[in-house]
Amino acid sequence: MISRAESAAIQIHDVVHRYGERRALDGLSLQVERGEIFVFLGPNGGGKTTLFRLLSTLIPLQAGECSILGFSLGRETAAIRQRIGVVFQAPSLDKKLTVAENLMHQGHLYGLSGRGLAARQNEMLARLGLTDRRKDVVESLSGGLRRRVELAKGMLHRPRLLLLDEPSTGLDPGARSDLWDYLEQVRREEQTTIVLTTHLLEEADKADRIAILNHGKLVALDTPEALRSTVGGDSITIQTADPENLAAAVRTQFACPANVVGGAVRLEQPNGHEWIARLVEAFPGRIDAITLGKPTLEDVFIDRTGHRFWQETAEAT
Repeated sequence: MISRAESAAIQIHDVVHRYGERRALDGLSLQVERGEIFVFLGPNGGGKTTLFRLLSTLIPLQAGECSILGFSLGRETAAIRQRIGVVFQAPSLDKKLTVAENLMHQGHLYGLSGRGLAARQNEMLARLGLTDRRKDVVESLSGGLRRRVELAKGMLHRPRLLLLDEPSTGLDPGARSDLWDYLEQVRREEQTTIVLTTHLLEEADKADRIAILNHGKLVALDTPEALRSTVGGDSITIQTADPENLAAAVRTQFACPANVVGGAVRLEQPNGHEWIARLVEAFPGRIDAITLGKPTLEDVFIDRTGHRFWQETAEAT
């Protein structure tokens, strides 16, 4: 029998969550290993926000099975809450308190006090480069510094699993890069499993593994490199006045898949540079522009769903 300590950080089997008749999570099954930096990637409405709420114990498990750090989400919620740290997309800091005061009150919620709390508070402030900011009122801090305080707050009680919902929201590229440096540090020094949701493709590329969600279903799961390698060659995008007819003509003339995605014709072929001249020559006057690129995570999403990552905009979950 596998002990709690040896079990995966998260195990999800056939989980379903409904809002009325709509399934926000639709038979979701996957596993997150301990020590991973794992990303749930998806467009707005894909199901990642509902999944985050479920894993952070904010909403009950409706159907299926889910265990976190070896504890049943349906039966052992209190034990899970003691062992996870959560950083929400919406700020949870008290802006009128200092950095140190925010951490102190967080510690009290988890039963920390006295010298133990003071030592851990100092440790987290030093680790996240906040020691000289401990007396600063939170509302005076930049967005990047506030995110550091949020992370320190979420890590204060030494959680074995850290959940972050869209942690880069509102951060400039420099602060976003710093955040990922801190996450790597937390994983390395605390042996903490880190799971985050994002809609930023470039952010997901930094994870150990990515689960891509669409309409509540898992459409891809692997390392970023492995996912990109599943796309059949280079990505070719053709801008044209009549994409449907041109896509049909490409399929007929070259006997290869060509689809209309986001108003453009897209196809994937090995040695894509050789296809540029071939396509332009085959369809004179019908191509307005043609671009070539190496496979990206968006290409993976298109390959698995048939539409662009940014096509869905309704924040339904």
